Amino acid sequence: MSQPVCRSLFFTILLGISGLYLSSVVAADVPEPVLEEVKVQADKLEPAAMSNTVSAENLAQMRSSTSDTASLLENTPGVSLYRAGGVSSLPAIHGLADDRLRVKVDGMDLIASCPNHMNPALSYLDPSSIGELTTYAGITPVSVGGDSIGGSIIAQTREPVFAAAGGDLLTQGEMGSFYRSNGNVRGGNVSVAAASEHVNLSYSGSSVKSDNYTAADDFKSSTATGRLGHSLPNDEVGSSAYESINQTLGLALKAGDHLLDTQLSLQKIPQQLYPNQRMDMLDNEQKSINTRYVGQFNWGELEAQVYEERVDPHHMDFGDDKRVWYSMIMPAGLPCAPIGPGCAYGMPMDTQSTNTGVNLNADINLDEKNILRVGGLYQSYSLDDWWKPSGGMMGPGVFVNINNGQRDRTGVFSELETRINSQWLTQLGVRYEAVAMTAGNVQGYADNNGSMMMPSNQKKDAAAFNAADRDRTDNNWDMTALTRYTRSRNTDMEFGVSRKVRSPNLYERYTWSTWGMSAIMNNFVGDGNGYVGNIELDPEVANTVSTTLDLHSIDRKWEIKATPFYSRVNDYIDAVRCTSGAACTPMNQTARDKFVVLQYENQKAELYGIDLSGHMPLASTSVGDFGLEGLVNYTHGENLDTSDDLYNIMPLNAKLALTHKLGGWESAVELVAAQAKNNVSNVRNEIKTTGYSVTNLRTSYSWEQVRVDVGVDNAFDKMYTEPLGGAYVGQGTTMGINSIPWGVGVPGMGRSVYAGITYKF
Repeated sequence: MSQPVCRSLFFTILLGISGLYLSSVVAADVPEPVLEEVKVQADKLEPAAMSNTVSAENLAQMRSSTSDTASLLENTPGVSLYRAGGVSSLPAIHGLADDRLRVKVDGMDLIASCPNHMNPALSYLDPSSIGELTTYAGITPVSVGGDSIGGSIIAQTREPVFAAAGGDLLTQGEMGSFYRSNGNVRGGNVSVAAASEHVNLSYSGSSVKSDNYTAADDFKSSTATGRLGHSLPNDEVGSSAYESINQTLGLALKAGDHLLDTQLSLQKIPQQLYPNQRMDMLDNEQKSINTRYVGQFNWGELEAQVYEERVDPHHMDFGDDKRVWYSMIMPAGLPCAPIGPGCAYGMPMDTQSTNTGVNLNADINLDEKNILRVGGLYQSYSLDDWWKPSGGMMGPGVFVNINNGQRDRTGVFSELETRINSQWLTQLGVRYEAVAMTAGNVQGYADNNGSMMMPSNQKKDAAAFNAADRDRTDNNWDMTALTRYTRSRNTDMEFGVSRKVRSPNLYERYTWSTWGMSAIMNNFVGDGNGYVGNIELDPEVANTVSTTLDLHSIDRKWEIKATPFYSRVNDYIDAVRCTSGAACTPMNQTARDKFVVLQYENQKAELYGIDLSGHMPLASTSVGDFGLEGLVNYTHGENLDTSDDLYNIMPLNAKLALTHKLGGWESAVELVAAQAKNNVSNVRNEIKTTGYSVTNLRTSYSWEQVRVDVGVDNAFDKMYTEPLGGAYVGQGTTMGINSIPWGVGVPGMGRSVYAGITYKF
């Protein structure tokens, strides 16, 4: 289907639903059965379809089959995943991913502190710790978050519970373990808590370890890894192993309507290898302290929070499946000593960051129909990124990628929610944020520009960067308007418009080297290319319109939701082939079937599409209740300046599940399908993928305290390539920009049998 036809079809759907919406407004005077009026309380607005919360049932079903918290969103309308490390997928909402989303973990705005974004916010949570996971995929209220254009994801761990007044000490806990056959994945979790009427003390811990996974068939032509005596079968996905350990200690105090909650968290990742990155994460340690106060008053609710997160160390180098010795005088893979000219051992890269934040929010009950939400934040984020010398061209000094990078946010918002009557609810909000950024002087490994045969321009690029004015302050304004109309007991409608603004991150603005070898190490989209920053980037501004039709039974045993959307993004941060620098050659400008070096640039873009979802009962029989669940997502993204397709847009995809329940049994047969990805980013030489369908099977049985899960993912061992998996650069000589084959995508996982058990006490 051509793009003009797709666009026309989209606008027809959008206008059709909007027309139905407006006709309902005209018909509002016609007597209709309506929901009883509900007293307005100081709760966040939860639009019928513009936000989606993963149900407790779905969370329980998925915990044994995944260790990647982001993948818990797979059944959420509008959400797709950039596949990356085993616990670090990057969620995308309507084609916008990573820093274009506001991701909060227990109220903390966490930031990926890595030139490859190997430690995104959700990677610091184990699926077993999630209490609630909510996504705003349509219009995001200003009270939910700013400095984003694609939506918000709110992850919350379990709330503390307390003993009844005058009751005995309350103790509770949970233990679980699981095993998954593909990758030999094994792990477990434990959580315990003891609470009186006023004090709750809790601990939770989890660990998971995995080897490389295998595809359903051979997907590559080489078994070499660049290490002497080490090779991989052609169906094994190199650099996909991982290990993660999480621990949290909590103390909560309660007095009447007031709660003070403090959590100390520690994550240790000894290794997380990446099939779509030139480097691997060989050590990552995150420590955080998060203190929150919530108080209920006769006028509403007050919430205050202060947190600090530190990432140190974050260490990257070549894992077991990538070449580690680089020598001009010895055969590939053969060690050479001593390390010196022409001989280098690996490419160590280190990052450390500190993220400190303060949030203050109040929900004020103006009267029975109006709630005023006001709040503010201050966030200070500092980052250092340096690469130690390892010999050869990686020396004799330290390569400074980002020096004392600083990104500070100061914001305030105001939001009025009005329940006009039992049918109408409106929400209007405005938010202002000042984002101040700067970075210090940088340097290359050596104070020279390389040779004519191997130019690096390290001296020239560093001098130009150091001479530039690097201080930037962006004044960003967000505005949202939402309205919900309950036409009848079976029909809800919503309409929303928004203006959302996001400032560049530190890597987009301050990475400076045009040397191909260093540029390919700055890449957080997994396409195998190299990226150079741009100090002059402006903030992205997205203007979005979205409408929702929600048809359902009174008890919501069946429902159908349709949400078309349209976003136009001014100053969208896309990429262009670099024109000046060591790797910015005429060949780089015109290359098609190769990896290239790109520079970030502001351009215009549009994204539009539709989300369809629903469920319904099929039959209630003596052998159980049967039901049907479905989900369809379509997104189109285009660069309006170049007419190129935007990168990593998930093609038309769908899920259909036949469910069965009988007593403690819950089972499902699920079909997952995606169309071929032919609309690709030409400037990036993005790899096309073929269409596919896979079948998943799962069943579980629950007693009062024990739950057992068993399932088979990709039951028929179907070979396919992940549409958003990026380029396979998981083995071999990854340091050279085109030293590994171009055109191989990261394959999906072959058949995997899993089992898990959870015991609550």
